[in-house]
Amino acid sequence: MFTIILVEPKYGGNIGSIARVMKNFDFQNLYLVNPCDFDDESYKRAMHAIDVLENAEIFESFEEAVEDIDFLIATSSIETTSEKSYLRNPIYLPEFSKKIYEIEGNIGLVFGREDYGLYNEEIKKCDLLLKIPTSNIYPSMNLSHAVAVVLYSLYIESFIPRKPRVIDKVEKEHLYQFFRELLDIIEYPEHKKDKTYIMFKRILSRAMLSKWEYHTLMGVLNNTLHKLKN
Repeated sequence: MFTIILVEPKYGGNIGSIARVMKNFDFQNLYLVNPCDFDDESYKRAMHAIDVLENAEIFESFEEAVEDIDFLIATSSIETTSEKSYLRNPIYLPEFSKKIYEIEGNIGLVFGREDYGLYNEEIKKCDLLLKIPTSNIYPSMNLSHAVAVVLYSLYIESFIPRKPRVIDKVEKEHLYQFFRELLDIIEYPEHKKDKTYIMFKRILSRAMLSKWEYHTLMGVLNNTLHKLKN
């Protein structure tokens, strides 16, 4: 199940347009974080998707909105090409659309503010950063257009039969916690911990682990921690 999350959208027309395109491609769940008020333009642009608009859930904070999400994908037009900068090292839409159906659970697609996008702290909370390939001359898309492109790509891929892989939010957090403990035990340099943790998170999120892969990796980490503690 996919949930579209708009963080502090500023224009009612964009919200209405997104509701419409969601209905075009069979997406129903819309979360809004501190949105502007719905206005006449919101309803005009929603057209026959007013139900998506009116059923949208509104949250006061980003943390509250993503509480029930198992796998979070941030979106941004800003990327870094350095292999050492993991925060804005993205997966591109064509590859993402093929892989994401291997994941089960509630998948959140997070879109940022029209003028600023997502803050780094919000991106840090996400498992992956997604980018739509666009021209270097003008890479930033209108919010509603970006949502439309992403949802169209996902919709097309949904027709391809797949056997889903399953790793849920709790299992994922256990794996991340084991890695944090490992960094502490080996006295990994404090100033490198945050960046290395993000790198680990991005690697595992791109891999989209199966249950078998998860339990194998957890076994290795668990045994490693046990031996180091003893």
